[in-house]
Amino acid sequence: MSQAAHLRKLLESGRIVAAPGAPDSITARLVERAGFPAVYMTGFGATASRLGTPDIGLLTQTEMTEHARNMVRVTSIPVIADADTGYGGPSNIHRTVLEYMQAGVAAIHLEDQVAPKRCGQQAGIRLMSVEESAARLRCAIEARGAGDLVIIGRTDAIGAFGPEEAIRRAHAYQDAGVDLVFVDGIKKIAEVEAVAKAVKGPKVVSIVDGNETVALKASDLEEMGFSVVLYAVTTLFSATRAVADALDRLKADGTPAHVGRQHSYAEFTDIVDLPFHSGLDDRYGVAK
Repeated sequence: MSQAAHLRKLLESGRIVAAPGAPDSITARLVERAGFPAVYMTGFGATASRLGTPDIGLLTQTEMTEHARNMVRVTSIPVIADADTGYGGPSNIHRTVLEYMQAGVAAIHLEDQVAPKRCGQQAGIRLMSVEESAARLRCAIEARGAGDLVIIGRTDAIGAFGPEEAIRRAHAYQDAGVDLVFVDGIKKIAEVEAVAKAVKGPKVVSIVDGNETVALKASDLEEMGFSVVLYAVTTLFSATRAVADALDRLKADGTPAHVGRQHSYAEFTDIVDLPFHSGLDDRYGVAK
């Protein structure tokens, strides 16, 4: 069974799919080891980990697809991937869908911003018309053909125009035929509730660390009718804080003896699956 088909079965169960964000492949491994049913390849995290820059559309389609493919290689759970705006016109969208399918991702979301795009939590977002965005989503659906890839229509309208416009666009994207809709940029519990009430059918919500929506548990969101919850930046923000704290202590002490809790060397090599590769070398390597 493909991971896209696996994700579809998870969605059909009626239980919410919790997908923590992973900025890189090792974090994707950790998400799986923690027992989550899916992992989210966040463009925000991918841009930070690869370029050390903000999420303003600097990564290309090929870079994002490669990033997704690497996550798929090291996990056995579905990867839900950010596909930004599709990276151009209809032909670019068509290629993007095929590339992500070839990479083995389970789902992609396509957003309705115009270039230069921004993270959904930022101000200054500009959107294409709802008609153009819906047409682009229909193009993606046609490109998928008979494949299992889950296509998510994302709108970033809530920050720019408010919940009413975001809900209108979500309905339009449902009418275009997407599998799920995703109102991104939500910062308030009232906005989560408004989307839950007005948008029926399969839908995605993103809970971003630092705003009041973190008070909502996955079980609360499931009761509201959400199918997928993304925790896009939890692992990234936790990791960068831990690294910064460790470096501050190392600089102050001149030794790593007291930098804080860490994985041991043995624990880390287990995470990156060294025993598997050592076994290959033992069986097939050059005799010593």
